Amino acid sequence: MKALTTIFLLLISNTFMTFAWYGHLKFKEIEWLRNPGLFTVILLSWGMAFFEYVFQVPANRVGFKGQGGPFSLVELKTIQEAITLVVFMAFSAIVFKQKFEWNHLVGFGLIVLAVYVIFKKW
Repeated sequence: MKALTTIFLLLISNTFMTFAWYGHLKFKEIEWLRNPGLFTVILLSWGMAFFEYVFQVPANRVGFKGQGGPFSLVELKTIQEAITLVVFMAFSAIVFKQKFEWNHLVGFGLIVLAVYVIFKKW
């Protein structure tokens, strides 16, 4: 149960993170955000990033072996990076209509392979 809770919280956290990092690139399409200054964009992104931490910190505390969770620190980071990649791919495809080239998919596949290597019990 702790593993699923950790993954779920990291999924939510990474969704907020992705919007904080890249969502502002779409502000020009929102009438009242059409021409914000850089400082305004930074504050809005920080506001979104706050919610990233609201979910990320509990995810790491629930998931970390040193806190009674199922994952080592390396495994937690690997899960977070894999989730970040999945959320980013979905976000960029849906929000930015990004088309992925073969080399993008191969690169993402190599990251998935890295997850396998990290979790493989040799």
